[in-house]
Amino acid sequence: MRLNSSWLHGSLRDPVIGSIGFLNEVMSRYPEAISFAPGAPHPDTFTDIDTERYVSGFLEHLVRKGRTPEQARRLLLEYGPSGGIVNDLVADALRRDHGIDAPANALVMTVGAQEAMLLVLRALFRPAGGVLAVANPCFVGIIGAARLLDIDVVPVDEADAGIDLDGLERTCRSSREAGRPVRALYVAPDFSNPGAARMSLGSRRRLLDLAEREGFLVMEDNAYGFTAAAGSRLPPLKALDTAQCVVHIGTFAKVAFPGARVGYVVADQPVGSARGATLLADELAALKGMVTVNTSPLCQAVIGGMLLEHGGSLIELSRRKSEIYQRNLTCLVDALDRHLGDGSHPGIHWNRPRGGFFVRVRLPVPVDAALLEVSAAKHGVLWTPMRQFYLGQAGDHQLRLSCSYLDPERIGEGVRRLTAFLSEEVEHRYRGEQADGDRGAHP
Repeated sequence: MRLNSSWLHGSLRDPVIGSIGFLNEVMSRYPEAISFAPGAPHPDTFTDIDTERYVSGFLEHLVRKGRTPEQARRLLLEYGPSGGIVNDLVADALRRDHGIDAPANALVMTVGAQEAMLLVLRALFRPAGGVLAVANPCFVGIIGAARLLDIDVVPVDEADAGIDLDGLERTCRSSREAGRPVRALYVAPDFSNPGAARMSLGSRRRLLDLAEREGFLVMEDNAYGFTAAAGSRLPPLKALDTAQCVVHIGTFAKVAFPGARVGYVVADQPVGSARGATLLADELAALKGMVTVNTSPLCQAVIGGMLLEHGGSLIELSRRKSEIYQRNLTCLVDALDRHLGDGSHPGIHWNRPRGGFFVRVRLPVPVDAALLEVSAAKHGVLWTPMRQFYLGQAGDHQLRLSCSYLDPERIGEGVRRLTAFLSEEVEHRYRGEQADGDRGAHP
């Protein structure tokens, strides 16, 4: 049987869905290029991982908690509860390290943060029941999930200091007046992907006040908060949440390793219904039973064992990784300053985040797939066009550099290649456009 694309869901033709595949395809054609494209963990963070030891440690933990060795073993080999089996360990770590005081039954262990986003969106949105607001630029995973579920998305501009709260307030008002209120907001307050924005403590409090006043839930993505330098950490939104406005989404992809595919969602909001009060976490677990049944107990055991080896602390688990990413980010920004910061490169600017994986570079010419092809083929350096992260007409003059996957020497060489590319291709094109403009102005 031959299928017609018109029969398939419209999201399959959405540019957001194809953006990751496009980058992978370009990388596969230029394997020798230095790639600033992937926001993947550094390979050095995998060198000392011993999954068998972690599983054994978690089994011993279960026996200490009262199970027999056979009961503990079977827990890892059977389907297990949809909500998860390491919830108590994760809840304790969140309470100790981040000030998020939620009971274990308010957590659902998910197949990465991506499933958590999908479940939360499915639970919160009925057809034509409201809109999802997102920080703009935005992580493609949340946009893709919304597209899959036919949820309308509205953008709110984000700058280096985080989401524009005045703009968000205006969006809430206009959406409410149009009969499509904002039901939820997706935001990453610490070093967002791709913009690397970070909200101040004051802005976090103001956002929570606005959410309570307007009646929307905040979907907080905390994937990069661990990369903050010691002494500069800020409390997650959920730790400041006194009105249960925040659904907190986390992942072990960066603080542990991505192959485990373990994430979590903290959803302690009460839900009233004819069958009695439940928590939003209970509803998410029920949905999960229809999506992935449960998150692999073996994978959860690995994560549980890693937490136990680090004293039940997320901070200790991620400490060495945080140091690697701080080193790489400093190396990338310093290299940009050294090669491009002498004032001789007109129209080229970049931000200087204090954490996360990403740096944004603004160019004086449009940044598109054709320009990326030139960069890869002629100069051996890859990066990510920012256009794919924006809703609406924005981001055309920006690119994203990721420092997470590379060693310092490769970062330095990559910036040297990037500088050659910018000098020979971008600045040449920019000067040509200026000359054309001058000739047009003075015939």
